[in-house]
Amino acid sequence: MRRSFDGATVVVSGAGGGLGRALALRFARGGARIVALDRDTGAVEAVTSELAQAGFEALALACDVTDANACQAAIGAAVERFGRIDVLVNNAGISHRSAFAATETAVLRRVVEVNLFGAINLTRPALPALQQARGLIVAVSSVAGFTPLIARTGYAASKHALHGFFESLRTELAPDGIDVMMVCPSFIATGIDRNALGPDGGAATHAQVVVGRRLRPDDVADRVFRGAERNRRLLLIGRTARTAWWVSRLAPSLYERIMARKLQGEMTP
Repeated sequence: MRRSFDGATVVVSGAGGGLGRALALRFARGGARIVALDRDTGAVEAVTSELAQAGFEALALACDVTDANACQAAIGAAVERFGRIDVLVNNAGISHRSAFAATETAVLRRVVEVNLFGAINLTRPALPALQQARGLIVAVSSVAGFTPLIARTGYAASKHALHGFFESLRTELAPDGIDVMMVCPSFIATGIDRNALGPDGGAATHAQVVVGRRLRPDDVADRVFRGAERNRRLLLIGRTARTAWWVSRLAPSLYERIMARKLQGEMTP
């Protein structure tokens, strides 16, 4: 049975730009009311202003997903404003581009805190509303969520853990009628890798290596919306993601050699 998002309330984290902004706009065009979360207050207010000018109903909330109390307050404000939550899109994320041997442990911890615990921090307080609505949780992962990725050990760890958490949670929530969709795009033309952390926690300064064609955020958001309509469990977006899925399973050693060769430039700033 296809889901309809007409009149639904959709919470999107990391909505201040990039894929998060595109997701907010796409679900709004599908008839949803948007709760846009981001730690950048100005950016998220700009997105909701854009939505309001287009005639869509939206609420902007400043929220650092690594702060569990802030997440609980944001979810409470969303329910208070709209009375329900039908979809939670865990999109907020951060990356690093650096060899493990040169990377401070604090950098890896920061990436895991944002990508994994940020999603957990939002999902826990949203559960009662999602249960009432028999809603949907969308977890934005990556090719790094199901394959190894050189020079991004912390990022890959956070995304692998995201799969383990939400795929396990799916089985717990199935009796409540809540669906979980994992989204795994390849490289997107957003700031996540351009703003990636370097080995010391500052900005990565070396040029990013990209495999395949960069995906447009609007195209990815449309694929996510359509996948959500169809209650997809796993959404592989982009040729690189689909190829990586199959090659990593049928010939894992071959995949590792190809991936390491193509991304070797990320190892040496």
